[in-house]
Amino acid sequence: MVSPQSIEAIKSRVAAQREEIITFLKELCAIPSYDSQIRAVGERAEVEMKKLGFDEVWFDQMGNVVGKIGDGPVKLLYDSHIDTVGIGDPDSWEWDPFQGKVENGIFFARGACDEKGSTPGMIYGLALAKELGLLEGVTGYYFGNMEEWCDGIAPHALVEAEGLRPDFVVIGEPTKMQVYRGHKGRVEMQVVAKGKSAHAASNFLGDNAIYKLLPVIEGISKLEPELGDDPFLGHGRITVTDMHVKTPSINAVPDEALIYIDRRVTFGEEPQAELERIQRLVGDRKDIEASILFYDDPSYTGFVFPVDKIFPAWALPEENSYVQAGVQAGNLLWGNPIPTGKWDFSTNGIYWMGKAGIPSIGFGPGDEIHAHTVIDQVPLDDVVRATEWYALLPALLQK
Repeated sequence: MVSPQSIEAIKSRVAAQREEIITFLKELCAIPSYDSQIRAVGERAEVEMKKLGFDEVWFDQMGNVVGKIGDGPVKLLYDSHIDTVGIGDPDSWEWDPFQGKVENGIFFARGACDEKGSTPGMIYGLALAKELGLLEGVTGYYFGNMEEWCDGIAPHALVEAEGLRPDFVVIGEPTKMQVYRGHKGRVEMQVVAKGKSAHAASNFLGDNAIYKLLPVIEGISKLEPELGDDPFLGHGRITVTDMHVKTPSINAVPDEALIYIDRRVTFGEEPQAELERIQRLVGDRKDIEASILFYDDPSYTGFVFPVDKIFPAWALPEENSYVQAGVQAGNLLWGNPIPTGKWDFSTNGIYWMGKAGIPSIGFGPGDEIHAHTVIDQVPLDDVVRATEWYALLPALLQK
Protein backbone atom coordinates (compact mmCIF):
# COMPACT_ATOMS: atom_id res chain seq x y z
CA MET A 1 0.00 0.00 0.00
CA VAL A 2 1.32 3.43 -0.93
CA SER A 3 1.34 5.80 2.03
CA PRO A 4 -0.15 9.31 1.98
CA GLN A 5 3.37 10.54 2.72
CA SER A 6 4.61 8.97 -0.53
CA ILE A 7 1.83 10.68 -2.49
CA GLU A 8 2.72 14.04 -0.96
CA ALA A 9 6.40 13.44 -1.66
CA ILE A 10 5.64 12.73 -5.33
CA LYS A 11 3.61 15.91 -5.67
CA SER A 12 6.18 18.02 -3.87
CA ARG A 13 9.11 16.75 -5.95
CA VAL A 14 7.22 17.11 -9.24
CA ALA A 15 6.20 20.66 -8.33
CA ALA A 16 9.84 21.48 -7.59
CA GLN A 17 10.88 20.09 -11.00
CA ARG A 18 8.10 21.77 -12.97
CA GLU A 19 10.29 24.20 -14.90
CA GLU A 20 12.88 21.52 -15.68
CA ILE A 21 10.16 19.23 -17.05
CA ILE A 22 8.68 21.99 -19.23
CA THR A 23 12.08 23.14 -20.48
CA PHE A 24 12.94 19.54 -21.37
CA LEU A 25 9.75 19.23 -23.42
CA LYS A 26 10.42 22.47 -25.29
CA GLU A 27 13.96 21.37 -26.09
CA LEU A 28 12.74 17.99 -27.37
CA CYS A 29 10.23 19.67 -29.68
CA ALA A 30 12.86 22.15 -30.90
CA ILE A 31 14.82 19.25 -32.41
CA PRO A 32 13.28 18.13 -35.75
CA SER A 33 12.78 14.36 -35.79
CA TYR A 34 10.57 13.60 -38.80
CA ASP A 35 11.32 10.88 -41.36
CA SER A 36 12.46 8.73 -38.40
CA GLN A 37 15.62 10.81 -37.93
CA ILE A 38 15.62 10.54 -34.15
CA ARG A 39 19.33 10.42 -33.30
CA ALA A 40 19.58 14.06 -32.20
CA VAL A 41 16.40 14.06 -30.13
CA GLY A 42 17.40 10.68 -28.67
CA GLU A 43 20.72 12.16 -27.61
CA ARG A 44 18.86 14.99 -25.86
CA ALA A 45 16.81 12.39 -23.96
CA GLU A 46 20.02 10.52 -23.18
CA VAL A 47 21.50 13.62 -21.53
CA GLU A 48 18.43 14.00 -19.30
CA MET A 49 18.39 10.35 -18.27
CA LYS A 50 22.06 10.43 -17.30
CA LYS A 51 21.49 13.66 -15.36
CA LEU A 52 18.63 12.03 -13.43
CA GLY A 53 20.61 8.93 -12.48
CA PHE A 54 19.51 6.23 -14.90
CA ASP A 55 21.79 3.20 -14.55
CA GLU A 56 22.31 2.69 -18.27
CA VAL A 57 21.41 4.54 -21.48
CA TRP A 58 22.09 3.20 -24.95
CA PHE A 59 20.93 3.22 -28.58
CA ASP A 60 19.69 -0.07 -30.03
CA GLN A 61 20.55 -1.35 -33.51
CA MET A 62 17.58 0.39 -35.09
CA GLY A 63 18.60 3.70 -33.50
CA ASN A 64 16.02 3.97 -30.70
CA VAL A 65 17.18 5.24 -27.31
CA VAL A 66 16.76 3.03 -24.23
CA GLY A 67 17.24 3.98 -20.60
CA LYS A 68 17.32 1.55 -17.65
CA ILE A 69 16.80 2.35 -13.98
CA GLY A 70 16.40 -0.01 -11.02
CA ASP A 71 17.21 -3.69 -10.68
CA GLY A 72 13.99 -5.52 -9.79
CA PRO A 73 12.81 -8.73 -11.46
CA VAL A 74 9.67 -7.11 -12.95
CA LYS A 75 10.33 -5.15 -16.13
CA LEU A 76 8.13 -2.07 -16.69
CA LEU A 77 8.70 -0.20 -19.95
CA TYR A 78 7.50 3.30 -20.81
CA ASP A 79 7.13 3.62 -24.59
CA SER A 80 7.21 7.07 -26.17
CA HIS A 81 7.87 7.54 -29.86
CA ILE A 82 10.09 10.58 -30.36
CA ASP A 83 9.76 10.85 -34.11
CA THR A 84 7.07 13.04 -35.66
CA VAL A 85 5.40 13.60 -38.97
CA GLY A 86 6.74 16.50 -41.04
CA ILE A 87 5.40 20.03 -40.88
CA GLY A 88 3.83 20.11 -44.35
CA ASP A 89 3.50 23.59 -45.81
CA PRO A 90 5.49 25.95 -43.53
CA ASP A 91 3.14 28.79 -44.46
CA SER A 92 0.25 26.93 -42.82
CA TRP A 93 1.83 27.44 -39.38
CA GLU A 94 1.19 30.68 -37.51
CA TRP A 95 4.36 30.16 -35.43
CA ASP A 96 7.64 28.29 -35.73
CA PRO A 97 6.59 24.63 -35.45
CA PHE A 98 9.79 23.68 -33.62
CA GLN A 99 10.25 26.62 -31.27
CA GLY A 100 6.51 26.60 -30.67
CA LYS A 101 4.58 28.97 -28.46
CA VAL A 102 2.81 28.95 -25.09
CA GLU A 103 -0.66 30.43 -24.92
CA ASN A 104 -3.11 30.07 -22.00
CA GLY A 105 -1.02 27.27 -20.53
CA ILE A 106 -0.98 25.29 -23.80
CA PHE A 107 2.29 24.50 -25.57
CA PHE A 108 1.96 24.46 -29.36
CA ALA A 109 4.73 22.75 -31.38
CA ARG A 110 5.26 19.86 -33.75
CA GLY A 111 5.30 16.69 -31.65
CA ALA A 112 3.94 18.33 -28.49
CA CYS A 113 0.89 16.06 -28.64
CA ASP A 114 2.17 13.21 -30.79
CA GLU A 115 4.15 12.23 -28.85
CA LYS A 116 7.01 14.08 -27.22
CA GLY A 117 4.60 15.35 -24.55
CA SER A 118 4.89 12.09 -22.59
CA THR A 119 8.69 11.82 -22.68
CA PRO A 120 9.53 14.29 -19.87
CA GLY A 121 7.02 12.76 -17.48
CA MET A 122 8.17 9.21 -18.21
CA ILE A 123 11.86 9.98 -17.68
CA TYR A 124 11.38 12.21 -14.64
CA GLY A 125 8.73 9.85 -13.28
CA LEU A 126 10.97 6.78 -13.37
CA ALA A 127 13.82 8.71 -11.75
CA LEU A 128 11.45 9.95 -9.05
CA ALA A 129 10.12 6.44 -8.44
CA LYS A 130 13.68 5.29 -7.79
CA GLU A 131 14.40 8.27 -5.53
CA LEU A 132 11.29 7.68 -3.38
CA GLY A 133 11.60 3.91 -3.12
CA LEU A 134 8.59 3.25 -5.36
CA LEU A 135 10.60 1.20 -7.85
CA GLU A 136 11.21 -1.69 -5.43
CA GLY A 137 11.01 -5.00 -7.25
CA VAL A 138 10.89 -3.25 -10.63
CA THR A 139 13.37 -2.41 -13.36
CA GLY A 140 12.12 0.60 -15.28
CA TYR A 141 12.87 1.24 -18.92
CA TYR A 142 12.30 4.33 -21.02
CA PHE A 143 12.05 3.50 -24.73
CA GLY A 144 12.25 6.53 -27.05
CA ASN A 145 11.55 5.11 -30.46
CA MET A 146 10.45 5.68 -34.05
CA GLU A 147 6.82 4.80 -34.67
CA GLU A 148 5.56 7.04 -37.46
CA TRP A 149 7.37 4.98 -40.09
CA CYS A 150 5.69 1.65 -39.21
CA ASP A 151 3.62 1.03 -36.07
CA GLY A 152 5.07 -1.59 -33.75
CA ILE A 153 8.29 -2.23 -35.65
CA ALA A 154 10.51 -0.61 -33.01
CA PRO A 155 9.20 -2.67 -30.06
CA HIS A 156 9.13 -5.77 -32.24
CA ALA A 157 12.84 -5.30 -32.96
CA LEU A 158 13.56 -4.47 -29.30
CA VAL A 159 12.15 -7.83 -28.24
CA GLU A 160 13.30 -9.99 -31.15
CA ALA A 161 16.65 -8.41 -32.07
CA GLU A 162 17.72 -6.92 -28.72
CA GLY A 163 16.24 -9.53 -26.37
CA LEU A 164 14.51 -7.02 -24.09
CA ARG A 165 10.99 -8.23 -23.32
CA PRO A 166 9.13 -6.22 -20.65
CA ASP A 167 6.43 -7.62 -18.38
CA PHE A 168 4.30 -4.45 -18.53
CA VAL A 169 4.16 -1.52 -20.96
CA VAL A 170 2.79 2.01 -20.77
CA ILE A 171 2.24 3.68 -24.14
CA GLY A 172 2.60 7.46 -23.94
CA GLU A 173 0.41 8.42 -26.88
CA PRO A 174 -2.10 11.15 -25.93
CA THR A 175 -5.00 9.86 -23.81
CA LYS A 176 -6.40 13.09 -22.31
CA MET A 177 -4.93 11.89 -18.97
CA GLN A 178 -7.16 8.80 -19.03
CA VAL A 179 -6.10 5.16 -18.97
CA TYR A 180 -6.53 3.71 -22.45
CA ARG A 181 -6.79 -0.03 -22.86
CA GLY A 182 -6.92 -0.76 -26.59
CA HIS A 183 -7.64 0.32 -30.13
CA LYS A 184 -8.53 -1.03 -33.56
CA GLY A 185 -5.88 -2.66 -35.70
CA ARG A 186 -4.94 -1.99 -39.29
CA VAL A 187 -4.06 -3.76 -42.52
CA GLU A 188 -2.34 -1.77 -45.26
CA MET A 189 -2.91 -2.98 -48.81
CA GLN A 190 -2.26 -1.94 -52.36
CA VAL A 191 -3.93 -2.56 -55.69
CA VAL A 192 -1.83 -2.29 -58.85
CA ALA A 193 -3.29 -2.09 -62.34
CA LYS A 194 -1.19 -2.64 -65.45
CA GLY A 195 -2.05 -0.96 -68.76
CA LYS A 196 -0.40 -0.05 -72.03
CA SER A 197 1.11 3.30 -72.81
CA ALA A 198 0.47 5.32 -75.95
CA HIS A 199 0.66 8.95 -76.98
CA ALA A 200 -2.32 10.87 -75.64
CA ALA A 201 -3.06 12.01 -79.18
CA SER A 202 -3.54 8.33 -80.09
CA ASN A 203 -5.03 7.18 -76.81
CA PHE A 204 -7.07 4.48 -78.56
CA LEU A 205 -3.77 2.61 -79.02
CA GLY A 206 -3.20 2.46 -75.27
CA ASP A 207 -4.87 0.86 -72.26
CA ASN A 208 -5.30 3.37 -69.44
CA ALA A 209 -4.30 1.88 -66.08
CA ILE A 210 -6.09 4.62 -64.13
CA TYR A 211 -9.46 3.75 -65.64
CA LYS A 212 -9.05 0.13 -64.53
CA LEU A 213 -8.89 1.18 -60.90
CA LEU A 214 -11.96 3.41 -60.96
CA PRO A 215 -14.50 0.61 -60.32
CA VAL A 216 -12.27 -0.80 -57.58
CA ILE A 217 -12.10 2.61 -55.88
CA GLU A 218 -15.86 3.00 -56.22
CA GLY A 219 -16.39 -0.44 -54.70
CA ILE A 220 -14.11 0.35 -51.75
CA SER A 221 -16.03 3.57 -51.07
CA LYS A 222 -19.19 1.50 -50.50
CA LEU A 223 -17.70 -1.28 -48.33
CA GLU A 224 -17.91 0.27 -44.87
CA PRO A 225 -21.48 -0.77 -43.95
CA GLU A 226 -20.54 -4.43 -44.32
CA LEU A 227 -17.42 -4.23 -42.13
CA GLY A 228 -17.17 -5.64 -38.61
CA ASP A 229 -18.22 -3.98 -35.38
CA ASP A 230 -17.21 -4.31 -31.73
CA PRO A 231 -18.95 -2.80 -28.67
CA PHE A 232 -15.67 -1.33 -27.35
CA LEU A 233 -13.42 -0.82 -30.37
CA GLY A 234 -16.18 0.31 -32.72
CA HIS A 235 -16.85 -0.17 -36.43
CA GLY A 236 -14.23 -1.14 -39.01
CA ARG A 237 -13.08 1.52 -41.48
CA ILE A 238 -11.61 1.48 -44.97
CA THR A 239 -10.15 4.32 -47.03
CA VAL A 240 -8.16 4.73 -50.23
CA THR A 241 -5.33 6.95 -48.99
CA ASP A 242 -2.98 7.50 -51.92
CA MET A 243 -2.53 6.93 -55.64
CA HIS A 244 0.60 6.70 -57.77
CA VAL A 245 0.71 6.62 -61.56
CA LYS A 246 3.49 5.61 -63.93
CA THR A 247 3.38 7.29 -67.30
CA PRO A 248 6.06 8.32 -69.82
CA SER A 249 4.75 11.89 -69.66
CA ILE A 250 1.63 13.90 -68.92
CA ASN A 251 0.89 13.60 -72.63
CA ALA A 252 0.78 9.81 -72.57
CA VAL A 253 -1.61 7.07 -71.50
CA PRO A 254 -0.37 5.69 -68.14
CA ASP A 255 0.71 2.07 -68.15
CA GLU A 256 0.51 1.53 -64.37
CA ALA A 257 -1.63 2.86 -61.54
CA LEU A 258 -1.47 1.99 -57.86
CA ILE A 259 -3.71 2.80 -54.90
CA TYR A 260 -3.02 2.34 -51.19
CA ILE A 261 -5.73 1.22 -48.80
CA ASP A 262 -5.90 1.80 -45.05
CA ARG A 263 -8.21 -0.80 -43.50
CA ARG A 264 -8.93 -0.32 -39.79
CA VAL A 265 -9.90 -3.69 -38.34
CA THR A 266 -11.80 -4.56 -35.20
CA PHE A 267 -11.95 -7.90 -33.40
CA GLY A 268 -12.87 -10.83 -35.61
CA GLU A 269 -11.55 -9.29 -38.81
CA GLU A 270 -8.59 -11.19 -40.26
CA PRO A 271 -5.95 -9.75 -42.63
CA GLN A 272 -6.26 -12.47 -45.26
CA ALA A 273 -10.04 -12.16 -45.30
CA GLU A 274 -9.71 -8.41 -45.81
CA LEU A 275 -7.35 -8.96 -48.72
CA GLU A 276 -9.83 -11.40 -50.21
CA ARG A 277 -12.56 -8.76 -49.84
CA ILE A 278 -10.54 -6.45 -52.07
CA GLN A 279 -9.71 -9.28 -54.46
CA ARG A 280 -13.43 -9.87 -54.94
CA LEU A 281 -13.77 -6.27 -56.12
CA VAL A 282 -10.94 -6.87 -58.59
CA GLY A 283 -12.52 -10.06 -59.88
CA ASP A 284 -10.62 -12.47 -62.11
CA ARG A 285 -8.72 -9.80 -64.01
CA LYS A 286 -5.08 -10.70 -64.60
CA ASP A 287 -4.02 -7.09 -65.10
CA ILE A 288 -4.95 -5.97 -61.56
CA GLU A 289 -3.33 -7.36 -58.41
CA ALA A 290 -4.16 -6.71 -54.74
CA SER A 291 -1.69 -7.47 -51.94
CA ILE A 292 -0.81 -6.68 -48.32
CA LEU A 293 2.05 -4.24 -48.01
CA PHE A 294 5.49 -5.37 -46.84
CA TYR A 295 7.91 -3.10 -45.02
CA ASP A 296 11.69 -3.46 -45.23
CA ASP A 297 12.99 0.11 -45.37
CA PRO A 298 16.20 0.64 -43.40
CA SER A 299 16.22 2.89 -40.33
CA TYR A 300 18.65 5.80 -40.15
CA THR A 301 21.29 3.40 -38.83
CA GLY A 302 20.81 1.07 -41.80
CA PHE A 303 19.05 -1.55 -39.66
CA VAL A 304 16.34 -3.53 -41.48
CA PHE A 305 13.54 -5.43 -39.75
CA PRO A 306 11.15 -6.83 -42.40
CA VAL A 307 7.47 -7.05 -41.48
CA ASP A 308 4.10 -7.39 -43.19
CA LYS A 309 2.01 -4.28 -42.58
CA ILE A 310 -0.48 -6.13 -40.42
CA PHE A 311 -1.35 -4.45 -37.13
CA PRO A 312 -3.71 -6.43 -34.85
CA ALA A 313 -6.57 -4.96 -32.84
CA TRP A 314 -6.16 -5.32 -29.08
CA ALA A 315 -7.81 -4.49 -25.79
CA LEU A 316 -7.54 -5.31 -22.11
CA PRO A 317 -10.75 -5.78 -20.10
CA GLU A 318 -11.85 -2.91 -17.88
CA GLU A 319 -11.44 -5.13 -14.81
CA ASN A 320 -7.89 -6.22 -15.70
CA SER A 321 -5.59 -5.69 -12.69
CA TYR A 322 -3.07 -3.70 -14.70
CA VAL A 323 -5.76 -1.40 -16.09
CA GLN A 324 -7.04 -0.94 -12.55
CA ALA A 325 -3.53 -0.14 -11.31
CA GLY A 326 -3.52 2.79 -13.73
CA VAL A 327 -6.96 3.87 -12.55
CA GLN A 328 -5.90 3.57 -8.91
CA ALA A 329 -2.83 5.74 -9.55
CA GLY A 330 -5.11 8.55 -10.64
CA ASN A 331 -7.38 8.04 -7.64
CA LEU A 332 -4.52 8.17 -5.15
CA LEU A 333 -2.99 11.25 -6.75
CA TRP A 334 -6.02 13.33 -7.64
CA GLY A 335 -8.89 12.00 -5.56
CA ASN A 336 -10.93 10.40 -8.34
CA PRO A 337 -10.57 7.20 -10.37
CA ILE A 338 -9.58 8.31 -13.86
CA PRO A 339 -11.74 7.07 -16.75
CA THR A 340 -10.64 4.35 -19.14
CA GLY A 341 -10.98 4.55 -22.91
CA LYS A 342 -9.43 3.74 -26.26
CA TRP A 343 -7.56 5.43 -29.07
CA ASP A 344 -9.13 5.99 -32.46
CA PHE A 345 -5.71 5.82 -34.08
CA SER A 346 -3.04 3.13 -33.92
CA THR A 347 -0.05 2.85 -31.56
CA ASN A 348 2.85 0.55 -30.75
CA GLY A 349 0.27 -1.41 -28.77
CA ILE A 350 -0.36 -3.37 -31.95
CA TYR A 351 2.91 -5.15 -31.20
CA TRP A 352 3.15 -5.02 -27.40
CA MET A 353 -0.34 -6.39 -26.79
CA GLY A 354 -1.57 -7.26 -30.28
CA LYS A 355 1.30 -9.53 -31.30
CA ALA A 356 3.37 -10.18 -28.16
CA GLY A 357 0.53 -10.35 -25.62
CA ILE A 358 2.37 -8.12 -23.13
CA PRO A 359 -0.08 -6.30 -20.82
CA SER A 360 -0.20 -2.71 -22.05
CA ILE A 361 -2.07 0.44 -21.17
CA GLY A 362 -1.89 3.99 -22.45
CA PHE A 363 -1.47 7.17 -20.46
CA GLY A 364 -0.34 10.55 -21.68
CA PRO A 365 -1.13 14.25 -21.82
CA GLY A 366 -2.86 15.72 -24.86
CA ASP A 367 -5.75 14.82 -27.15
CA GLU A 368 -5.16 12.76 -30.29
CA ILE A 369 -7.37 15.09 -32.34
CA HIS A 370 -4.42 17.52 -32.38
CA ALA A 371 -1.94 14.94 -33.71
CA HIS A 372 -0.47 15.66 -37.15
CA THR A 373 -2.15 19.08 -37.30
CA VAL A 374 -0.79 22.63 -37.45
CA ILE A 375 -2.25 23.16 -33.97
CA ASP A 376 -0.26 20.25 -32.46
CA GLN A 377 -0.52 21.02 -28.74
CA VAL A 378 -0.41 19.81 -25.15
CA PRO A 379 -1.50 21.40 -21.84
CA LEU A 380 1.65 22.07 -19.78
CA ASP A 381 -0.13 21.37 -16.50
CA ASP A 382 -0.95 17.89 -17.79
CA VAL A 383 2.64 17.29 -18.93
CA VAL A 384 3.74 17.99 -15.37
CA ARG A 385 0.86 16.11 -13.69
CA ALA A 386 1.52 13.04 -15.85
CA THR A 387 4.94 12.83 -14.19
CA GLU A 388 3.19 12.08 -10.89
CA TRP A 389 1.29 9.17 -12.46
CA TYR A 390 4.41 7.74 -14.12
CA ALA A 391 6.24 7.94 -10.77
CA LEU A 392 3.50 6.17 -8.81
CA LEU A 393 2.51 3.36 -11.19
CA PRO A 394 5.51 1.04 -10.48
CA ALA A 395 4.48 0.81 -6.82
CA LEU A 396 1.00 -0.43 -7.80
CA LEU A 397 2.01 -3.33 -10.03
CA GLN A 398 1.11 -6.85 -9.00
CA LYS A 399 4.60 -8.31 -8.71
